[in-house]
Amino acid sequence: MSDNKDSKRFRLWHALVAAAVLLIFCFCAFTLSRAISFKKTVQPIELSAEQAESLSQLLIEKYPSEYQVLKKLPYNIGEPQLDIWAKSAILIDVSNGNILYEKNADAIIPPASMTKLFSMYVVEEEIASGRFSYNQVIPLPPESWACNMPPHSSLMFLGKDQRVTMEELLLGLSICSGNDAAYALAYTVCDSMEEFVERMNLVAQDLGLENTHFVESSGYSEKNQTTAREMAEFAAIYLRRHPQSLHRFHSVLDFTYPKARNLAPGDKPAAQDFSQGLPQKITMPITQDNTNPLLGKLEGCDGLKTGYIDESGYNLALTAVRDETRFLSVTMGGPGKNTREGQAGRVHDGTELMEWAFRNFADYSVELKVHPYLVRSFNSSEKMLRLVPVYSDSTFTVPYVTGTSMAENMNSVKVEVKLPDFCWGEVVQGNQYGSIVISAGDYILKEIPLLADRNLKKGNVLLAASDLILSRYKIKIKVN
Repeated sequence: MSDNKDSKRFRLWHALVAAAVLLIFCFCAFTLSRAISFKKTVQPIELSAEQAESLSQLLIEKYPSEYQVLKKLPYNIGEPQLDIWAKSAILIDVSNGNILYEKNADAIIPPASMTKLFSMYVVEEEIASGRFSYNQVIPLPPESWACNMPPHSSLMFLGKDQRVTMEELLLGLSICSGNDAAYALAYTVCDSMEEFVERMNLVAQDLGLENTHFVESSGYSEKNQTTAREMAEFAAIYLRRHPQSLHRFHSVLDFTYPKARNLAPGDKPAAQDFSQGLPQKITMPITQDNTNPLLGKLEGCDGLKTGYIDESGYNLALTAVRDETRFLSVTMGGPGKNTREGQAGRVHDGTELMEWAFRNFADYSVELKVHPYLVRSFNSSEKMLRLVPVYSDSTFTVPYVTGTSMAENMNSVKVEVKLPDFCWGEVVQGNQYGSIVISAGDYILKEIPLLADRNLKKGNVLLAASDLILSRYKIKIKVN
């Protein structure tokens, strides 16, 4: 009887051992299979359209300031003590929209001929779409002739029967600030001033420029309105979308029109008397300097546009580049009883702002570090996810540190990526799991959170046990 019991116990023990060995074998096989699967997984599963949209909205909701065209510096520089004569001003880093300085930047002031930047933007968009071309000859309706412009208008001197290209009209608009060119372009693109102004206002609306509104395209009317902040925001977008405009139009020092090729067949260049008013036909070549007084005087200056009417004062949208760092300023309501005084104010304020900016800041490229990173996920419903930065500017505005040269200052900049070895269990889309730290010397300038791009569910007990081994014993599963 005792032998029978012992035999049963032995068989039971033997069965238990066999079962345990089988379980261990199955677990080891599962773990090995999972390790192989991990090694073969080199990219996460692509997000669905719904997941991608959810991530995009979440980033904007959690970090709204990072998705504005203009934004505050991420570090404190105190209150800059600048001597700015204009009533309203703003200074930005074009590459990332960081605001370096502002003074009454939300005051609503007529843009005057800075309005023409919006006109150029609309035309450049049309050319980019293929609807028009730079070398296209443009018919000139009577509404665009210089003789039909309002008194004291800036002109490129368009006249009856002239032959002019789209590129020449844009040059006349940007260099001479020609109101006649503004009318010619409006009628070319939209057949009427009213329709063209609707396009300009639609641009402002689409960009969220709540205080910017136009009633005509030349800037002559005091009913056109904007702010220095909104003009700077628009100008930054304009430069990013159409950078070729700087070299092609805004940096050109002078413009002669009409040339012989612009005249009607049979007409020849000839001097004319304008003392009794402008004739319908203009055949005398007239050379005008660019209205921007800092071109050729301020290092790196290559744009952008002046503006003046009595109601606005002397306005200037100015940009300059040095060593791949580009700044842009907008000054509005500049003082001056005449053109000479107004230009002197533009030169003073533009020089004050730009020289201060280039002395104190420079762009540092972070493009190679600020991007999504792949991370393994253990004990989760997927084996890999992306950690995405909350924004993806390719440059960072680095401040100058007293006591060092700018070269030494730039050499002290470090971009450190802090990533977890892996994520474990449940992962929540939009939660932070890492960061990118930008520092200069011992001073942290900015920490950019790295957020999970998806939700992952927690695994079961088997997954947890298997992945604990894979993660704990550092089974190397490379992630590029």
